Amino acid sequence: MALECINPHDLPTPQTYTQVVVATGTRLVFVAGQEPEDVHGKLVGQGDLAVQAHQVFANLGRALAAAGASPKDVAKITIYVVNYRRDEHLAIIEAARVTLFGDHKPVDTLIGVETLSPGYLIEVDAIAVVDG
Repeated sequence: MALECINPHDLPTPQTYTQVVVATGTRLVFVAGQEPEDVHGKLVGQGDLAVQAHQVFANLGRALAAAGASPKDVAKITIYVVNYRRDEHLAIIEAARVTLFGDHKPVDTLIGVETLSPGYLIEVDAIAVVDG
């Protein structure tokens, strides 16, 4: 499986994601929105975006592993954040994202939403491409 990450010269080069990812593989893995829940389905980090973001990305890593995928196989993520404020939230989300992806920067879309499940501040889903 190969992901070719492209930042076209005539588009701005983002710091936290890639503009275009071309994926070559034989199997697609779709991961549902991961929520800031522990293994028992209990919300973690009530009111704390940093704690919730770390939990969400940790859960995403576990979901990928269950499908035989790794973070490096992820072509796209979508991040949903309640009452998103770029100046306050982007660095927090990026710090959590990097714990899973390291320097791999899949395409991402960040969407500010009015609400998620009660008390939930962030949710992330993913699409990965793997061989086999």
